[in-house]
Amino acid sequence: MGSTASKEETETKQLEPEQTPAAAQQVEEDDEPDDWDKRIFSTGCAEENTKLTDCYYEKKDWRLCKEEMERFRKCWKAQGNDQRTDTKDT
Repeated sequence: MGSTASKEETETKQLEPEQTPAAAQQVEEDDEPDDWDKRIFSTGCAEENTKLTDCYYEKKDWRLCKEEMERFRKCWKAQGNDQRTDTKDT
């Protein structure tokens, strides 16, 4: 009990950047696009992909995301990705 700092003072004390927990540092470093993001951006349809995945995340049913899927398909074809990935229409 020799400490003169109160519990509140100790808890609210700001950490210096070099004292930042490793998890927080990882979040800062994680802002860089990973290989998956780079592949999506290279298709030219990243925005459509995001809207499609967000729709599925919200509704949990692909059948409820037909508009988003159609926009993604149109973008995919317009960008020439069907030739790039050798996709065939059925």
